[in-house]
Amino acid sequence: MQSTDFIVARDDLQQCKVIDTERPDAAALPNEALLVEVTRFAFTANNITYAALGDQLKYWQLFPAPAGYGNIPVWGFGEVIASKHPDIAVGETLFGYFPMATHLVIEAADVSKRGLRDGAAHRQGVAPVYNAYSRISGDPAFAGKQGYYQALLRPLFTLSFLVDDFLGENEFFGAKRVMLSSASSKTAYGLAYLIHGRGIKVIGLTSAGNVDFVKSLGCYDEVVTYDKVTSMPSDRPVAYVDMAGNSALREQLHRHFGEQMKYSGRVGLTHRSTSADEPVLPGAKPSWFFAPDQIRKRAKEWGPGGFNERFGAAWAGFVPNLDRWIIVTEGHGPAAVQNVYLDTLNGRVPPDQGHVLTL
Repeated sequence: MQSTDFIVARDDLQQCKVIDTERPDAAALPNEALLVEVTRFAFTANNITYAALGDQLKYWQLFPAPAGYGNIPVWGFGEVIASKHPDIAVGETLFGYFPMATHLVIEAADVSKRGLRDGAAHRQGVAPVYNAYSRISGDPAFAGKQGYYQALLRPLFTLSFLVDDFLGENEFFGAKRVMLSSASSKTAYGLAYLIHGRGIKVIGLTSAGNVDFVKSLGCYDEVVTYDKVTSMPSDRPVAYVDMAGNSALREQLHRHFGEQMKYSGRVGLTHRSTSADEPVLPGAKPSWFFAPDQIRKRAKEWGPGGFNERFGAAWAGFVPNLDRWIIVTEGHGPAAVQNVYLDTLNGRVPPDQGHVLTL
C-alpha cells in the first residue's frame, strides 16, 4: 500500500513533483495514533504564502519531505482509517491542517468531544491553530459546499475578523475612510464585508483586470485602480490596510495623503520589523498587524468561548454571500493538483474561483 505526496523545491517553487512512499502500517501505529486519509483540501494564494515563508515560519517542519523539498500545508478534511486511540473511531471526519498528500499519521493528544491536537514532536513550535483538528462527523456546517467554504475561506476570514476587531477597537484611528489593497483577495473582501455599512467608507484598491469582480461584491463603496490612487481626495483622514505588501504603492499612498494617513497596517502572520532601507514616510508609521496577539488579547477579555461565539456569528452572516462570489471547482489526481498549484503560483487563477482538490 502506498501514499502519494505532492512536494515542491524549497529554493525554487516552480519546481514540483509527485512522489510515492510506503503507506504507514495500521497495525504498527503507536498507541493513541491515527492513520488519516486526506479526502480533500482547499488551495488558494494563501498556501503560496505558506510556501514562501516556509523556513521563516516553520511551515516546512509540519509535514517532512525529502531533503531540499517541502510539503505545503493546506486546510482540508481527512477520514480516520485506522485508530489506536480508544476515544476516536475509524470513520470519523477531521477538519484541519493537512499535507498535500493522501495520508497523514496524527499523534492524537488533548482529545475532547469537539477536537484533538497532533502532539508529534516535529509539529511543535508553531501557532497552536496549525496543530488543531475539529471532529466534524455529521456537522452540517461542514457538509457539501459549506465544507468547501470552510476550507477555502474560514482561515482567511478569521484574519479579516481580527483586523476588523482591531480597527474597531481603535475607532479606526479617527479615519472615516479605509483603503484595502488587493481588494479582490479573500482576506480583503472579508474585511470589507465586516466594515461595510458601519459609517466607514471602504475603498478597494485593485488592478484594472479585477475591477468588475471587486465592484460585483457589493461590499466596497469605491473601487480605485492602482494607477489612479493619487486621484483620491487627500484632505480627509484615511486608514490603510496593506494586503499586497507592495512597498512602492505604500510609499505612493503615504506621500499622497501625508499627515491624513492615520493608520498604515501591514497584515502578517508573524512579528516583523520595518526594513532598514525603507524610507521614513509622512503620516502614521507603517506597522505590522500580528493576528495571534489580537487573538490572545480577546481570548483573555472575552473569556472561554467568547471568541468562537463572536466569530461564529460573523461567519454565519458572511457565508450566504459566497454562492454569488465564488465558483468552487473540484480537481482529482496528481495532474489536477499540479495544474492548480502552478496556476496559483503564477497568478493565473481568477478571483472568483476556489479550488478544492484531492490526490
